[in-house]
Order: sequence, then C-alpha cells, then structure tokens
Amino acid sequence: MLDQKDMTTPPGGVEPAIRDDEGALRSDFVEQVSKAIELNDAAALRALAGDLHESDTGDLIDALDHDLRPRFVELLGREFDFTALTEVDDAVREDILDELPPKTVAEGVRDLDSDDAAYILEDLPKDEQAEILEQLPSLERGALKRILDYPENSAGRRMQTEFIAVPPSWTVGEAIDYMRETVDLPDRFYELYVIDGESKLLGAVALDLLLRNKRPRPLSDLMDPERRRVRATEDQEEVARMFERYNLVAAPVVDDGDKLVGVLTFDDIVDVIEEEAEEDIKALGGVGRSEELSDSVWTIVKGRFPWLLANLFTAIIASWVIRQFEGSIEKMVALAVLMPIVASMGGNAGTQSMTVAVRAIATRDLGDANAARVVRRELLVGILNGLGFAVIMGAVAAAWFGIADLGLVMGLAMICVLAAAALGGIAIPLLLSRLGVDPAIASGPFVTTITDVIGFFAFLGIATLWFGLK
Repeated sequence: MLDQKDMTTPPGGVEPAIRDDEGALRSDFVEQVSKAIELNDAAALRALAGDLHESDTGDLIDALDHDLRPRFVELLGREFDFTALTEVDDAVREDILDELPPKTVAEGVRDLDSDDAAYILEDLPKDEQAEILEQLPSLERGALKRILDYPENSAGRRMQTEFIAVPPSWTVGEAIDYMRETVDLPDRFYELYVIDGESKLLGAVALDLLLRNKRPRPLSDLMDPERRRVRATEDQEEVARMFERYNLVAAPVVDDGDKLVGVLTFDDIVDVIEEEAEEDIKALGGVGRSEELSDSVWTIVKGRFPWLLANLFTAIIASWVIRQFEGSIEKMVALAVLMPIVASMGGNAGTQSMTVAVRAIATRDLGDANAARVVRRELLVGILNGLGFAVIMGAVAAAWFGIADLGLVMGLAMICVLAAAALGGIAIPLLLSRLGVDPAIASGPFVTTITDVIGFFAFLGIATLWFGLK
C-alpha cells in the first residue's frame, strides 16, 4: 500500500488538501495517484481519489498521463463518478471512452442525469454510441436517443429529460404527496410543469409558490401559463442569452408541437456561456474554436496554420507599402527606427476596439440600433488617444534624434493611426456581422491589415512630404 501520510487534512476539514493556495492540483497529490495506478493499487487509489468532487476528479484526469487515464477509471470501478467526464477536455474524454469496454461505459452513464450522459456520448462515432446504448435499459436508451437526435449545440442536446409533470386537475396537496412518495424524482428541480393529456405544456408552478399555498388549492390556479419556454431545436447560445436576460433558473423545453420533452437548468447554461466565451477568445487570438490543451501537436498545427497564413498576407501588404517609401527611409534612417512604434500602437488600439466590438455583437448589445453612436464614440476615443500619444511620441522623437520637425511628423502619424485603428476595430466586426461572417474569426486579419497599412502610409507619407525626401 502507498504511504499517504503526506496528504494533509486542512484544519477543520475532512478532505485532504489536494489543491495549492492558487487552486491548482498539488503536484505531490497527482504523483501519488499516478503511483497508485502504476502499482494497480486499487485500495490506495480509492482512498486518494474515491471521494473527490466530480470537478476535482475531472482536473485530476486531465493532469494524469495519457496511458494512466483509462486505468484510473477501471481501478476506481463503481466508485468512479462518470459525471467527471463532463469536466475534462473533449479529446481526453474520447480517448478514455475508446479504451473502456461499452458495458463499462453503459453502467457508468446509466445513473447519470440524461443531459450529462448525452454530453459524454455525443462526440462518439454513431456505431460506438449504438453499441453503448444497446447495453442500457429501454427507458434510459430511448431518452438518450431523443437527446442525441437533436442538432449539435441545440437546446435539445443540453436538456435533461428528468422533470416533474402533473395534470391541471391536481391540487397542491396531491402534488406534494406525489413528490414525497415518488422515488425517482430528479436530483434537483425548481418547478412543476402542468401538462394536458397529450403532454402539451400548459404552464409551470414554482416550488416556492407551491409551498406557500394550502393543500386544497388547484394547481391550475397557481400555474403561470405564460412561462417562458424553449424550443428543442433552438440554438443553445440564444437560450443562454434568454436565461441571462430574464434571470431564469430553469426553463421547460418543448418540441414543435408544444409537447414537453425536457428541462434546462442554470448549471447547463453556465457551461454554455463559458464555452461560447472561450470560443470567442480563441477565435480572436487566431486559434481554432475547438482547440484544447490536450490536443495533439498535429491537431493544433492544423488549427493555427490558416490564421498564421492570413497574417502573412497582411504582413506582405504592409511590407509592400513600406517599399514604396524605401527612398525616404534610406535618406532618413530615423524613420526605420520609429516605424515599429507606429505599427505597435495601431495594432494595440485596433485590438482594443475589436475585442469590445466582437463581444458586444456576440451578446447582442451592439446592433443596428446603436451602431452609429458606438462607431462615433470609438472614433472620438481614437482621436483623443492619438492627440495624447502625439504629444508624448512627438517629444520623444524630437529629443531622441534632435530633429524638431520629426517630432511633429510622428505626432501627426499617431493621430492618424490611432483614429484609423479605433474606427477599423469597430467598423470591421459590424460589417462582417452584417455580411453573415463570424466577426470573432475574421476580424483579426482585416483589422491588422488596416492598422499596418494606414499606419505606415501615414507616417512615411507625411515624413516624405514634410522633409521633401523624394
């Protein structure tokens, strides 16, 4: 057996301190788990990781070496909570599922909420999905098939099929008795759904409202017939915005015939918001939306190469602009020294405006109604920043090279490039969005091109005219 004396318990707690002060998994803990797996010491592994929260288990799986992950699941056996596989990278989850027998996977997902089970299985090939589903009882298999039949990134893929549905003829007392006596209720629920004989949604009754009323009160008197509902085929990002806008905790999911088919809860929506924000950040950085830390070198190269190629073309265009002024640069070397400053300031200013614009478009805070006002604001911000940095860089350039006029040229160039960068950073995402192109993906190369071209052209052009270098 492994010696676990180094895993200390925090004061007043019962769980070992598996994380350091910054929230990361302790390296010594990961090493002990790895050693237990290598020694096939199931008892030690259960003592170390058997009682971890699913989120901690997910982080631990990500931290383990590739070959140890499936063995970790197998050694824990029934003590492994398959919900932890919803907390790991997609590539890690797929690798683990590929190594596990279908019967083991089926037993693991059987007791999960349907939304978690579907999330684990959805990225598997259809034949592997079918093989695992065949191992499940017909009721669970049917529920999972319905979820997996909905389009990817739809509300139907995120919903859980466990909910409480009652007829409108019931009273408060009958509903309470039903919940007390029924064994297989959802683990957590926030409202009851009232349906007719054809399972069509009539309304919802919040739990707090139910508990505040007398037992004889009919549910039909308490239900909210205007309860916001979600179509199963609706995009998950739109649903997330609805939750955010109306401060929802849960929402019923209906099919095209208004039949109740599931429920979405805020914990599912938090995951959607996090995923969408992460994808936008990656796209802004020229990284594939699906790239993860666990991806192979070749997968990462394939995702990043196209964006680097796009940036190469923008660099070539900027270099072409510089070449048009090579005579001016030869006559005044100071221009070559100062050019990187112009490009850097323009690029940073453009990125600032573009980041704000892309996120505002994604959250629907920026659209036709306020576009003109926001564009004017960003242009004014660019001009004012340009004036400020014109004074700073004008003084620096004049003092550095001892040429007063060079400071004036640098100042004028700063105003031009920062104004153009701010305008391009807001206008280009808006234009791309109107054309139906994802601004998070496509804005970067265009904004880079504009800031570099205008920055170099303004600086070198003003200098050439001012000093008569041609």
